[in-house]
Amino acid sequence: MLAVGSPFASVRTSSSCNALLRELQQIWNDIGESEADKDRMLLELERECLEVYRRKVEEAVNAKARLHQSVASKEAEVATLMAALGELSSSSQVEKRSKTLKEKLASVTPLVEELKTKKEERLKQFADIKAQIEKISVEISGYSNHLNDHTIINTLTLEETDLSLRKLNEYQTHLRTLQKEKSDRLHKVLEHVSEVHSLCGVLGVDFGQTVSDVHPSLERTSVEQATNISNSTLEGLEHTILTLKAERKTRIQKLKDILTSLFELWNLMDSSHDEKSKFSRITSIVRVPETEVTEPGLLSTETIEQASAEVERLTKLKAGRMKQLVMKRRSELEEICRMTHIEADPSTASEKSSALIDSGLVDPSELLANIEVQIVKVKEEATSRRDIMDRIDRWLSACEEENWLEEYNQDENRYNAGRGSHVNLKRAERARVTVSKISAIVDNLINRTLAWEDEKKTMFLYDGARLVTILEDYKLSRQHREEEKKRHRDQKKLQDILLTEKEAMYGSKPSPRKSNSFRKTNGYRANGNGSMTPMPRRNSVGGAAPELLTPRSYSGRQNGYFKEMRRLSTTPLNFVAISKDDTMSYASIYGSEPGSPPQS
Repeated sequence: MLAVGSPFASVRTSSSCNALLRELQQIWNDIGESEADKDRMLLELERECLEVYRRKVEEAVNAKARLHQSVASKEAEVATLMAALGELSSSSQVEKRSKTLKEKLASVTPLVEELKTKKEERLKQFADIKAQIEKISVEISGYSNHLNDHTIINTLTLEETDLSLRKLNEYQTHLRTLQKEKSDRLHKVLEHVSEVHSLCGVLGVDFGQTVSDVHPSLERTSVEQATNISNSTLEGLEHTILTLKAERKTRIQKLKDILTSLFELWNLMDSSHDEKSKFSRITSIVRVPETEVTEPGLLSTETIEQASAEVERLTKLKAGRMKQLVMKRRSELEEICRMTHIEADPSTASEKSSALIDSGLVDPSELLANIEVQIVKVKEEATSRRDIMDRIDRWLSACEEENWLEEYNQDENRYNAGRGSHVNLKRAERARVTVSKISAIVDNLINRTLAWEDEKKTMFLYDGARLVTILEDYKLSRQHREEEKKRHRDQKKLQDILLTEKEAMYGSKPSPRKSNSFRKTNGYRANGNGSMTPMPRRNSVGGAAPELLTPRSYSGRQNGYFKEMRRLSTTPLNFVAISKDDTMSYASIYGSEPGSPPQS
């Protein structure tokens, strides 16, 4: 029988079935069933048992299939989750640890739950980063719909196909890039706003209205979330800064023009310090660069209008004092010409200008403008003559040293051990070196003067006389002087020889003893530094060389000079050379001081 000894039944089940079968046979015997009926009923019983086994097998197969499907589904889910999270598959490890389907299912189920939890956390991370990226992108784009830079990010977030750490790192890197860009833009916006605030303060313009025209959020720059950092805002701020700078430049130039007129009027009108101090704040603009003009309100329209009103007031006041101003500017012109040894234009002489104004033939404003032009011209010419004038001063200084040395050499007591004698000895040595250079100085000055005349196509005049002529006459005068000194030395030498011969023939005659009834001076006077300076003395005829004619003795006295030169050629006159501060020698010769008009 199938039940008996069946390999699928346990020993206990077999024993139970055998006992029941024996009990059934006993009952059949008691009843008296035939063997055919017994076989038929046993066959039915065996068929029913097979049917039960078959049903149980089918149920087991179905259960196994369901378990296998569940395991496969879990493993597929694990694979999907791990692929999405970018992790390595661990199904092979699960298979190694588990043999039956239930064990596999029991081991893979918590793994699925763990991966689902990790996925949810990863989704939160992606969502948070994506929200920040989109927020910053919107701020940078200026609240527009331009999301071209984040199309891939949005697509991946919606499909949830890649939640790996690599992709998360990419998002985080992109987020950090956007955060840095946002920080840089915010810093740049704040810098622009600060510059606009400074410019508005200087120009006296409403700052709030200015930045509101660019973007309303810029008035609340202290709140970062409310500050717009889009390209349009940056461009608007840059354009506003350029506009304000251009306006600042225009106002500075306008104010400088006003100040130029104001300075001229102050000088003309001799304005008091109190009147000038009212505008001390704006006068500083002339001395500072444009970028350093930062004082609030310095370039406001009110400030410019105040300066313009002052110019108009002084201009009206100037009209009533025009004659006085003309005389004053003419005096300034004459002073500049005197200091630079340039002949002033006689067309605007004081007497002539006064007569023209009184007669009403000339507008005082035109006359004043003409004098202003002459002053500018004289200053420009003085600038071009500066190098030659410096060399003239050097020449005159050398002439003074030569004059001092001549006086020093004529003093018989110069070697006495008096007070300051050593100082004068040192000065005499320096003076000799300087005097030895006079010829070279004069030649160099002539060459430079000729070069200047060739360049300017005009003569270099010194107080109305051509400098080259003065220098050439000076050289001629110096030559005559040297010849006269040589003749004097030869004459003295001859007198010494004759005296020696006379003494040899008749014997020497004792000289009378000098009287000590009074103390003679040694020809020196003390100067400020304790040294002794030779005092001027009147020279006798034949006692020294004639005067050297310098520009000071020559200026305006050409006729007198040529008369003097003719006299020098016949008579050995001797007189002291002219110094810079001493005009007595000139007056003693010509009867007037240097620079005076020639006398007929």
